[in-house]
Amino acid sequence: MIRLGTSADLDELHCLARLVVKNLKDNGIDQWSDSYPSRDDFAMDINRNALFVVDLDKTIVGSITVLPENEKFYHEVEWDCTDAYVVHRLMVSPDHHRMGIGTELFRHAISYTTSHHKKALKVDTHPDNFRMQALICSLGFKYRGYIPSINRQGYELQF
Repeated sequence: MIRLGTSADLDELHCLARLVVKNLKDNGIDQWSDSYPSRDDFAMDINRNALFVVDLDKTIVGSITVLPENEKFYHEVEWDCTDAYVVHRLMVSPDHHRMGIGTELFRHAISYTTSHHKKALKVDTHPDNFRMQALICSLGFKYRGYIPSINRQGYELQF
């Protein structure tokens, strides 16, 4: 079900991103824009072997990127751990919401992080993205603070 993304997935990832952005906007969440995330973002993630997709019947219905922590704006929050990976660009098709796909993607990210001997997994989300906040809190992530430069809230799961 979850596999490493490939360059053959770029068109489908781009289309999925546009659906997710529309759904976020329709729900009053200004997390992403019409140009972000882009094909180039996904291509970079794929080239770094960091993008994972949920493939159901040869259709990508979700994705997640897991990268080493290197975000300069993360220094605006007091985290408990610095040896961490960070989740980026979690997407689930609006037609597949509430089916556990986001949870499975996060579980995969947690397993990936621990298998690489990192001590924590971090994620940030828009303050209005209550769906994401509920998901990550249900998985044990703890709120660590507001990141003003990007208008995001930071969450961390320690191992």
